Amino acid sequence: MKKILMVLTSVSEIGDTGEKTGYNVAEAAHPWKVFKDSGHFVDFASIKGGQPPRDEVDKDDPIQVAFTEDETTRAGLYNTARVDVVNADQYDGVYLVGGHGTMWDFPDSEGLQNLVASVYNAGGVVGAVCHGPAGLVNVELDNGFRLVEGRRVAAFTNEEEVAAGKDKVIPFFLADRLEEQGATHVSADVFEEKVVVDERLVTGQNPASAAGVAKEMEKLLAEVIHQEKAEEQHEAAALRAEKDAEKEAKKADAAAEH
Repeated sequence: MKKILMVLTSVSEIGDTGEKTGYNVAEAAHPWKVFKDSGHFVDFASIKGGQPPRDEVDKDDPIQVAFTEDETTRAGLYNTARVDVVNADQYDGVYLVGGHGTMWDFPDSEGLQNLVASVYNAGGVVGAVCHGPAGLVNVELDNGFRLVEGRRVAAFTNEEEVAAGKDKVIPFFLADRLEEQGATHVSADVFEEKVVVDERLVTGQNPASAAGVAKEMEKLLAEVIHQEKAEEQHEAAALRAEKDAEKEAKKADAAAEH
């Protein structure tokens, strides 16, 4: 079992429009199901902590309904930890949930930047979907490079912002900002699924890509588990060989005494 942290926005309004927003429930619920079905433990954090705002729940989506009704999940979302007090060492993966609010509070959160960098630097998996990659902006690794520099990434596209009617409201176009920081933005058609894996960074274009991001993260985590088991078996075999050698040495000493 691995521990995965889902990070949510604390912004409840789109700019100064008065339009309510929050984390995208589908982008949280579908990955949550993938992670839980794989036996992993899921925690929640947000930029400011406490109960994060959320977008509308699609009552026709049984996975969203299950997510919002799950008692453990409800408890975790009732009082999320602030990202700047989270111990990154506890987590094997971090997943950045989208929602338009992330465009305002993810990019400038030093706590989030440190969390993402710490998980990645330690060999963990980082995932983000839709507007969630706003949390990858400004993340610098121990090697001095930005996390997205030289990498292929997916995120909500300029065309999708126009289609959603938010192009005049958002503080910046996410795809453009990622490319300004050295990433290569890869996209599918408007609102079509697109998931991109670049080493231990997994990104998705839109809500339709959320489950796909989680599945690719799961594959990477499974590789880590497989490697850990192989190392454990190697260590156990070495220990057994060492014990066997000690026994043989004692037998040889006993025979020599006689």
